[in-house]
Amino acid sequence: MFNVERWQEIFEAISKNKLRTILTSMSVASGIFILVILLGFSSGIQNGVRKQFEQDATNRIQVSTRITSKGYKGLNPGRRLQLRNGDYNNLTEKYEDYIEYKTPLYSNWGGQINYKQQQGNYRIEGAEADQQYIENQTLVSGRFISQQDVDENRKVAVIGYQIKEDLFKQEDPIGKTILLNNNINYKVIGVYTDPGGTREESRAFIPISSAQQVFNAGDNVNRIAITVEPAATFDETVERSAMLAQAIDNDLRTKFIVAPDDRIAVRVDDTLEEAKKIFGLIDTIRFVFWFIGIGTIIAGVVGVGNIMIIIVRERTKEIGIRKALGALPSEIIFMVLQEAIFITLIAGLLGLFAGVGLLQIFAPYVEMDFIHNPTVDFTTVMTTVFILVVAGALAGFIPARRAANIKPIEALRDE
Repeated sequence: MFNVERWQEIFEAISKNKLRTILTSMSVASGIFILVILLGFSSGIQNGVRKQFEQDATNRIQVSTRITSKGYKGLNPGRRLQLRNGDYNNLTEKYEDYIEYKTPLYSNWGGQINYKQQQGNYRIEGAEADQQYIENQTLVSGRFISQQDVDENRKVAVIGYQIKEDLFKQEDPIGKTILLNNNINYKVIGVYTDPGGTREESRAFIPISSAQQVFNAGDNVNRIAITVEPAATFDETVERSAMLAQAIDNDLRTKFIVAPDDRIAVRVDDTLEEAKKIFGLIDTIRFVFWFIGIGTIIAGVVGVGNIMIIIVRERTKEIGIRKALGALPSEIIFMVLQEAIFITLIAGLLGLFAGVGLLQIFAPYVEMDFIHNPTVDFTTVMTTVFILVVAGALAGFIPARRAANIKPIEALRDE
């Protein structure tokens, strides 16, 4: 423990090398400051990416088909592939043990919705009941589409909160009738919010059976969305998701006779696999940031070590007298280490507080697609403090050993 006399000794030793100590302290402080800022932004990147994935279920697989870009088995390129209800039923029945939620989708991207004197163009999507969970939608009021709505081809709609604000203002839309494409009445049964914000809330969902009828789609399906049944661990779930995506891809290529390397005609997007890759990249970025920050700290620590060598040299006589009066080598080492840790810790804490303070001030204003709330957590702060203490000890160890090996007689002769 430090006592008053020991504090005075440390301040006296430091004050004799004030300029060098200040410059070295600035180096340590800047190292910690840079490390905190870098870690804050790596956290911000992680938060931003996680926020993007929260817009839909992370374990989502989306299936769609387009136009073939390559000829295959005698068939010419340019064939338009069309998913149908039968494809959805076959795939979901075949892999039902691996599926958590599922829905076919049919979209009208420029649908018109009218309510009294208000009107607007919004995306109208036909879906089944599981759509709510696949896209992480939360009901504000009412209910979502049910399987009975689909089976009975009911004219009911669930609207996004933005549509509610545009068309109904302060009026409660539940139970009200809206007009789709100027000719069909639908009853509003629910209002939802979506993590994706305004764009995602500018949609209306109706039973897919009704959508196919209203838009003269027959049994056509635009997309198939499913989520993978979670396994015991994240890695096992990722493996299961990749296996399921590959199996569905193979089935559709076989059915439509599509070349294995035609990545345009059949698209099976595995969100969970992409999430794993991105989070792995974030871990790499975080490692690089730690490497850069610690490298900067080491540069400052080397400076502290040099200062301590100078301090030990200037206090050679004092150390010799202490040893002549019976001071043990361990006491000399501890004395020098205290000074090194003190310099490093004070400078480092200044850099730490400056970095954390800057992040706290500007974090609320940093809102980008892939950077959100760049802050450092308590664990990171404590890790940084631990690094400071270790760095201070390392900075003072060599000078401390040198001081402990000074012979009293040689020290007293020193000029």
